[in-house]
Amino acid sequence: MNQLTNHMTQGIFIVGVGNQYRHDDGAGLEVVRRIKKLREDIECVEQSGEGVQLMDTWKERNHVILIDAVSSSKAPGTLHCINANKEPLPKNWFSCSTHNFGVAEAVEMSNVMDTLPVTLQIFGIEGNCFDPGEGLTPEVEQAVNRVVEQIQSIVDGEQ
Repeated sequence: MNQLTNHMTQGIFIVGVGNQYRHDDGAGLEVVRRIKKLREDIECVEQSGEGVQLMDTWKERNHVILIDAVSSSKAPGTLHCINANKEPLPKNWFSCSTHNFGVAEAVEMSNVMDTLPVTLQIFGIEGNCFDPGEGLTPEVEQAVNRVVEQIQSIVDGEQ
């Protein structure tokens, strides 16, 4: 049983990060939208990935799951999962980000300021296309489905 399920009574907050107008960059947003449709008992929010906004969003939260598209040269649709309280985020994950102060920097700054949530679990979905346009590629679409299932299992205490 992981830290998230040990603290279920304190609630889990889901943050989907991305830009729906850059194809696979919208993966985190799509995860949150699907969870909202399936589960009214899970608090979710969509964010652009701007670091200060993220820090403010998770400030005073106990258990946060953040989902974002990443680009690390792995196969499209690859799912990465990191406990940000225990290991640093690879900087190259967010090389396609339009933010100079984005997810990785917000996690690092929050860690220095001792304002990270008790648990901050990051799901990175390996993207394929970050060009302007809407819609996810098939591999990312499948990964979104897997993340939705995993988050539901975490919330239900099955992982």
